[in-house]
Amino acid sequence: MNPKVYITKIATFFPNNPVFNDEMENYLGMVNGKPSLARRIVLKSNGIKSRYYALDAQGNVTHTNVQMAARAVEKLYDAHFSVDDIELLSAGTATPEQIMPSHGVMVHGLLKGKNVEVVSFAGSCCTGIQALKYAFLSILSGEKSNAVCVASERFTAWTQAKNFESEIEKLSQLEERPIIAFEKEFLRWMLSDGAGAFLLQNRPAETGFSFEINWIELTSYANQMETCMYAGGEKNEKGELLGWTLFPESEWLTKSLFSVKQDTRLLGNNIISLGGKFLMEIAKKRSMEAEDIDWFLPHLSSMFFKDKIMAELDSLKFHIPEEKWVLNLPEIGNVASVSNFAMMNDLLHSGKLKKGDNVLWMVPESARFSYGYALLTVC
Repeated sequence: MNPKVYITKIATFFPNNPVFNDEMENYLGMVNGKPSLARRIVLKSNGIKSRYYALDAQGNVTHTNVQMAARAVEKLYDAHFSVDDIELLSAGTATPEQIMPSHGVMVHGLLKGKNVEVVSFAGSCCTGIQALKYAFLSILSGEKSNAVCVASERFTAWTQAKNFESEIEKLSQLEERPIIAFEKEFLRWMLSDGAGAFLLQNRPAETGFSFEINWIELTSYANQMETCMYAGGEKNEKGELLGWTLFPESEWLTKSLFSVKQDTRLLGNNIISLGGKFLMEIAKKRSMEAEDIDWFLPHLSSMFFKDKIMAELDSLKFHIPEEKWVLNLPEIGNVASVSNFAMMNDLLHSGKLKKGDNVLWMVPESARFSYGYALLTVC
């Protein structure tokens, strides 16, 4: 059994040029041919100034999810590590582009190289840290000496205006107000595209910084919480999520079943408190104090939650000063599973790291309230 596992290289890939707030509808399109009434309200709250889209200015797809994942992985290669050296490919995404085969094997197919073990994690924001934990445990157990972990997202597949045209047409025929519900509109102005990848090994890199993975903790509150963020289904009046297979094909488009939706009421009432509850359980289990943390990397869906998280941590007597926070949401948008990979890349190149620093991840997932935390040490 290997006593230690290290992240020895980090890479990210973001498609095209940054898209700024006043350009968004040029790329995503206008629903019913009209500017969004909710866009400015949502953008003012979420604090996002720019993001990346795998689209050109005419709304044409420039990169698939699989292609972005592969590009991030390929940036890990150097004179000492190539595609044929990979022993495990562990992939996570909230936005796979097919039901089967799995996203991971599609990435492997594009990478080529030799046959290797491949695993895929599907869900929402936690899929990246879930993929990381599988890679971590595989090396820790001695089964592998290295692993590539990749997270990637192409949310524009779900947020373009053309995905809502059938629903708007149906509403118009029924003489109802032709506007999509806020639960669908809300996330159109928050989500972004991109990919991030780590190389994990059973020894630190010979040059530069590495990150020793001390532990990764995951949990789900689905046993007590209803669905909050979802795609490929619709909630009924009881709050139960009904999957797309339970609807006639004629309703798949008229109900925009494959758009991504958010129950903002559930989100605001629960996402922070449950995350704090789990953190306190981990702190007790791991004998971790707030003073032990040098860098805090919280995945935020919106800057709206920053002050609320700080207040929650303070109420739990786990104060982390703002100068220890690493955030890039305003620059890259909400990239779900990719977010912490991107923050790690920014931290690595910040010039602020020193050996012995402890880095705490926080990854909340509102889909049905799952959470991931990880502690890494710079070496």
